Amino acid sequence: MPTSYAEETIIDISLFRVPNWDTDCCICKVPKRLRNVKNAAYTPKLILIGPVHHNREEPEDMKIMETLKKRYFNIFFSRTKKIREDFEKIVEKNKDKVGHCFAEEITLPEGKHFVDMILLDSIFIIELFLRSTDDEEEEKDYILSKPWLKDGIRQDLILLENQVPFFIVDELYQDFAKSTDIQTSFLTLACKYFFNSEEEICDEKIVKHFTDLQRYFFKPPNQKPGDPIEHRHSATKLEMAGLIFQTQKGPEKKRSLLNVQIQKCNKYFHASIAHGSGVAYLPHFVVDNKTEDLFRNLMALEQCHYPKEAYICNYILLLDFLINNKDDVEFLVEEGIIVNSLGSNEAVAEMVNKLGHEIVEVNSYYHDVAEDLNSYYRNLWNQNMASLKTVYFRDIWRGTATVVGIIVLVAHYNKFDFFQWSKSLKKSSTDP
Repeated sequence: MPTSYAEETIIDISLFRVPNWDTDCCICKVPKRLRNVKNAAYTPKLILIGPVHHNREEPEDMKIMETLKKRYFNIFFSRTKKIREDFEKIVEKNKDKVGHCFAEEITLPEGKHFVDMILLDSIFIIELFLRSTDDEEEEKDYILSKPWLKDGIRQDLILLENQVPFFIVDELYQDFAKSTDIQTSFLTLACKYFFNSEEEICDEKIVKHFTDLQRYFFKPPNQKPGDPIEHRHSATKLEMAGLIFQTQKGPEKKRSLLNVQIQKCNKYFHASIAHGSGVAYLPHFVVDNKTEDLFRNLMALEQCHYPKEAYICNYILLLDFLINNKDDVEFLVEEGIIVNSLGSNEAVAEMVNKLGHEIVEVNSYYHDVAEDLNSYYRNLWNQNMASLKTVYFRDIWRGTATVVGIIVLVAHYNKFDFFQWSKSLKKSSTDP
């Protein structure tokens, strides 16, 4: 090999950082293959939390929020007799552990210090959560009194790249709570802020950050994971084959989003629809302008940290198979399974189909569900029923024509004067 060519191909490995394989690593940049599908879904719009985005140029709105964070920071110390240095010591003591939570190398702009940044962001979050529990504070608070700003901040706080570790905020809060009469745990405060519920949805020791907390809100399916699901049939095709779709009801329907069940009416489920239709119970799925960003970040988290327990990804990919186009969405909306707050059924179908782009499925919690759906559709009787519906009962006009045709055919076969029968029926109805 010529020397000049060899020199051109030399790579300086010192320029590359060794990947962070620490078990505490939980905050990373979203992989480019996912970000390229929809970059805006992962990018904070109003407020920056943690070091990942602190090198970006801040728009005017974010500069205002940085000033507001410092104001919250100063107000916080009026709640406690402790001084700033007491909290700085906590962050300093945990600096290495906090640093290991970030997959990327942390580089901050000149003049910014890691400990100061983590402390400022953590105290801001604590103060915001405390204010959100006080109705009087909420009415006069700059953020909480403006619904658009309140909602925007909440959305930014669940983005995967916009996080600080849960444990450090919790530890700072616990130290604060000891000096006050507040008995509420930080996890309860977080659940109240994000879910409007004081139920602690999981053990606070396992929560990595707020994106992770959002994932724990949705209870994992009861079944164990199996092989990845392959191509399955759409909701409208399954409905044409006789499968009944129903939505689950109950006080925990939001948390039970992933609990998809197929009820076999009896042992003849795969043999004949004449012996009893199957029922697919799908949870209530509300689609609004925040749904896509939430699930994109949850799926990115699972792709990076829970590849073998990716039940959010599994659910979305199952939904992707059931929804091929706006007709499938329209059907599921009519059955009360999807609540479409986007307005357009086509927009919902496009959103669901794009959510699965670039998602790698190692296994699936819905393997058995998908197999049941596939077996049901493959059944010869069910396929014939689907064909019958498509050809003869696709709409009310074709269905009516089919019924009339059958009556005429039967009447002709029995040499029965159908029209004379109609006249006599009409006459008898008018007789007193």
